[in-house]
Amino acid sequence: MADEKKPENGKRLSIVKIYLKDMSFESPMSPDVFKPESWAPQTNLNLRSNHNHIDGDVHEVTLTITVDAKDDDKTLFLVEIQQAGLFEMTGYAEEEHGAIVGSFCPSVLFAYARESIASVIQKGGFPEFILQPINFDALYAESQRQASEAAGEEKH
Repeated sequence: MADEKKPENGKRLSIVKIYLKDMSFESPMSPDVFKPESWAPQTNLNLRSNHNHIDGDVHEVTLTITVDAKDDDKTLFLVEIQQAGLFEMTGYAEEEHGAIVGSFCPSVLFAYARESIASVIQKGGFPEFILQPINFDALYAESQRQASEAAGEEKH
């Protein structure tokens, strides 16, 4: 790393560490949940991310994903994961920094979280579960739009 050259524009973004911060799996209906012949649960996905400045140019971004599957009002399984990463960011303007921690970093973390979620659900005895890709750029843009609208309403 000592020989690493900074780009001409002075901007640099690197992944320092990716790690699993917390994970839980529950299947409260086991083993009865495995008796039905048909498998058509309703699944819900909830995700959020947060950002903490650690030290210097290092920032921690944590992506929290909750997936639950229900049959009527009975929970078949519930998975929650906090996939985190340390990212070093140098030379970015505040607006660029917001897009990095609000879109780029969660997108990187999602790939790791997605694999962990699929694995634990399958280890719980359930059929293969594949989380579809998520457009974090669009989610970030929408959150920025909502924040702008909320700020506009506060001024009135």
